[in-house]
Amino acid sequence: MAKITRKPAPRKAAMPKKKAKAAVAKPKAPVRTSQKAAKPWTPAEVHEAFSRFRTANPEPKGELEHVNPFTLLVAVVLSAQATDAGVNKATRALFAVADTPQKMLDLGEERVRDYIKTIGLYRTKAKNVIALSAKLLSEFGGEVPRTRAEIESLPGAGRKTANVVLNMAFGEHTMAVDTHVFRVGNRTALAPGKTPLEVELGLEKIIPAEFMLHAHHWLILHGRYTCLARKPRCDVCLITDLCRWPEKTV
Repeated sequence: MAKITRKPAPRKAAMPKKKAKAAVAKPKAPVRTSQKAAKPWTPAEVHEAFSRFRTANPEPKGELEHVNPFTLLVAVVLSAQATDAGVNKATRALFAVADTPQKMLDLGEERVRDYIKTIGLYRTKAKNVIALSAKLLSEFGGEVPRTRAEIESLPGAGRKTANVVLNMAFGEHTMAVDTHVFRVGNRTALAPGKTPLEVELGLEKIIPAEFMLHAHHWLILHGRYTCLARKPRCDVCLITDLCRWPEKTV
């Protein structure tokens, strides 16, 4: 029987190796100067800054409209994630009919919702306003309490709310840190911090007592109208020569 010889299978042609792509170095993002590393303000500079604020506006006022401590408390609770102008537009009519906890409770949650429906999160806020009114009546004799812990125990009220009420209603030397104060504290390096509490404590530590009653209003107004988030108006800033921000527009 004839021997069958099998031919070896032809080898596949080797595929040409792909050339490894040359590693391209990505450009590094520009390094921003950390305000934590900025030179701290001296006591003389802090005093000078607040002296200028006082000269320009001796008696600054909060922009939330209210007629008593209770309506102030409600206005601040409603102002979370809302503008003061928007809150004022809603509360003028509300406070005309309900300027005490009892009147607010009598009004009821549904009607409160109708008054504040132009404000963000109005359903939750209406619920909190009714709940805090009830708690004021049941636990505090219908009066706004005068300690931070007690105010913070009210539905919808946090540390900032307590600080605003203690300062504006009762003349306490508190520092309410909103988005404007937080920005000013960090951008200027006056009191840099990663959280509102860090900025609050930093400001309380360095601001002289003679300025503390109005300090948070000066800083809020400065952040709202001068030290703007996107385009700070450094050309009209009262403290531009003291500010540590490396990207000043002047």
